[in-house]
Amino acid sequence: MTLVSIITPSFNQAAYLEQTILSVLDQDHPRIEYIVIDGGSTDASVDVIKKYENRLAYWVSEKDNGQADAINKGFAHATGDIIAWLNSDDYYIAGTISSVVKIFDQNPGVTLVYGNMLAVDEHGKTFNTLNYKQLTLEDLLCFQIIGQPAVFMRRSAMESVKLDTDFHFLLDHYLWIQITQHGKLLHVDQTWAVARYHAEAKNRAKAAEFGREAFRVLENVQQDKNLAAVLAKVNRRARASAHRVDARYLLDGGQSAASLFAWMRALFIHPPTALARMNIFASAVLNLLGLGNFRESVLQKRKQKIQGK
Repeated sequence: MTLVSIITPSFNQAAYLEQTILSVLDQDHPRIEYIVIDGGSTDASVDVIKKYENRLAYWVSEKDNGQADAINKGFAHATGDIIAWLNSDDYYIAGTISSVVKIFDQNPGVTLVYGNMLAVDEHGKTFNTLNYKQLTLEDLLCFQIIGQPAVFMRRSAMESVKLDTDFHFLLDHYLWIQITQHGKLLHVDQTWAVARYHAEAKNRAKAAEFGREAFRVLENVQQDKNLAAVLAKVNRRARASAHRVDARYLLDGGQSAASLFAWMRALFIHPPTALARMNIFASAVLNLLGLGNFRESVLQKRKQKIQGK
């Protein structure tokens, strides 16, 4: 029976941590090695962890150098054939791990698999369903993003790569790029995980940093002989996509003017890439015209429609 290792990096997420832990421990797959790496939380996180410590393979609470460092610590303790990490404000859907094991068994040549994902707010209300498609290495270089909580890897893929501790926002995406140059990735049309979006989450609290890291990803790729050759095939699209990522997160961070300029740069470099996300342009313009409330009203109606399903 395949052993699956799950790592949860955690820091001051006591409000959500128990649901995360239980979503792993309550999976129906009989062999799960669960590792929790806490970064020295000052809230009630350690109390939550201790509540379940007899069901954990390993846990520690100590200061670290950020999320990537914490996850790498977990990887160092992991012994499973399949490995993944689940952040302390996200959670798995029942039956996910057994489905993942089955997919890997059926596809021995695949190194990384990913499913679909739900997005919920701080109260656990679903406001979006993220259905992905089959991607290639070129797509990843053009910042086609995969929902991290729904990603699982063979442990062998981690023998030659690890999370770069210099990255704090696109650390997962850069890892997928490194892994995919060594093996196949496969999308599975099943919903496996739930990502929680709240005021303290990185995607909102430090939105402007994502764009900066997108450009750093391309710089690193350019310095890798094998990856640089692939990047050359999609160079304009990739660079426009980095600006589009920047525009999207600047918009989330309330920097509408900067978002609009970033979107325009994407339009200049590779028009189809920018035009595929006209909603960024429209939202930035509405905000600058003082009509941001109209946008929020539309988004709220969309959220209510999804929750009503």
